[in-house]
Amino acid sequence: MFRHKRALTTVAVTALAVSLSATPTHAVGVGNDKKPSNGDNATGNAGKDGSLSASVSNIRVTYPSGGDGGGKQGNLGTVDPNWKPPACWYEPAFSPDQLKKFVDTDGGGDVGIHESWFGKGLWTDHYRDGKPADNFDLKAAKNSSAEGYKDYNLGKDGYFWRGVAPDPNASASWDCGRIMFWVDAGQVPDDPNAPTPKTLAEYAYNKVKVPETEVELKPAARSTVNLPTWVWLDKGTFKDVKVRAALPNTGLWAETTAKPVALHLDPGTEDAEVFPASGDCAINDDGSIGTPYTKDAADETPPCGIRYLRASDGAPYQLSASVTWKITWQGSDGTTGDLPDGTFETTQDMNVQEIQSVNR
Repeated sequence: MFRHKRALTTVAVTALAVSLSATPTHAVGVGNDKKPSNGDNATGNAGKDGSLSASVSNIRVTYPSGGDGGGKQGNLGTVDPNWKPPACWYEPAFSPDQLKKFVDTDGGGDVGIHESWFGKGLWTDHYRDGKPADNFDLKAAKNSSAEGYKDYNLGKDGYFWRGVAPDPNASASWDCGRIMFWVDAGQVPDDPNAPTPKTLAEYAYNKVKVPETEVELKPAARSTVNLPTWVWLDKGTFKDVKVRAALPNTGLWAETTAKPVALHLDPGTEDAEVFPASGDCAINDDGSIGTPYTKDAADETPPCGIRYLRASDGAPYQLSASVTWKITWQGSDGTTGDLPDGTFETTQDMNVQEIQSVNR
């Protein structure tokens, strides 16, 4: 018995639950940019349970600089609340041989973002025997029809492409409603949701990892009312982070670069002054921030720092230090661009005492 299930999100009138087959399927997908994979070790289409999943992309992410996992790291947040990464796109999923092997050995999983086929007959009808099948275009007035294929296009040079959506529940993921379709080698589909270097750059944005770095303070962790606390970071603490996203078997890639440009201080209380008054300390060309404290400068105004005007009374203030990262990208076709600045914030306790002296 064959099962043909369509998964609808809240944007649909009816919600249907999609259950995977009892025996997990194993993905057979594309390999690297140089030649097709034989599929034996391909996992780019597999979900965590081993099934063929349209929420998993074949995009390969590497870190030419930064993001190497050293020390504590975190993902950037964007300063633009309206910016979102791509909701969906199409990408190569199977060569003809890989698709035949998948159908013969597994035959269950997502044929599109919102359409799953369980049962070999559904796959052989369309991809082997040439029978047409419906695309699942929820936003269209009527589902479009996809022409069938003969013998999985064996002997032809190209790939079957399929929609991918990191979050299939996102309403915009319905823009990619086609079931898996053929594209000749060296081509990208004529579709508004075909991948571009910018698509990959935006995908890489969410893969940027930056260090969780606490700023250097003097006095450290315990400040004194009306005396300045100097804030600085040594050179090289913050370095550019570069993320490369490449889509196998397309020649498409993009490198997204995050460059630290400013440190913003929030003392955690209105009873304080920040230096400079904006709270924004520029990051110097050598990667340093501010000026290191010296005992001879204890009473001077720091180029980057804080003066607390009231004691913390046992509950430490939460000093927030957020770094702004400028995001740029360049792509395989020579295109370049900017993405919204990113931020990453860390907090640390600041105990402020009334004693009018400082430990030098």
